[in-house]
This record gives sequence, C-alpha cells and structure tokens, in this order.
Amino acid sequence: MGRIGMPEIIIIGLVIILLFGAKKLPEIAAAIGKAIREFKKAGKEIQDEVKDAVDDKDDERKA
Repeated sequence: MGRIGMPEIIIIGLVIILLFGAKKLPEIAAAIGKAIREFKKAGKEIQDEVKDAVDDKDDERKA
C-alpha cells in the first residue's frame, strides 16, 4: 500500500463528477466542508473537557 498521488486524486475526481454531475459538486463540497468543521469542533470540545478534568484532578491533589 502506498500514498495517494496526483493521478489517483484525478481519477477519484473524475469518478465523482461522473457519479454526481458537475452541478451537484458545489453542494457536495459545502456539505463535506461543514462536516469537517463540525468534526474539528467536536474534537476540540473533547480535548477541552479532558484538559479541564485533568486540571480539576491536579487541584484536588494539591488541596
């Protein structure tokens, strides 16, 4: 197994255009962008919660 190179990306793009049509691509791209933003937001929230829990645990040990 290797990395995905430029030829593979072009082939994937062409297949997507054939499956969905050029008119649907902006809608699909917007939906993917929104999903990525939501995923990153959820990951950041989880990191913040874990950090807060660790900080609370450290404060309890000091007291």
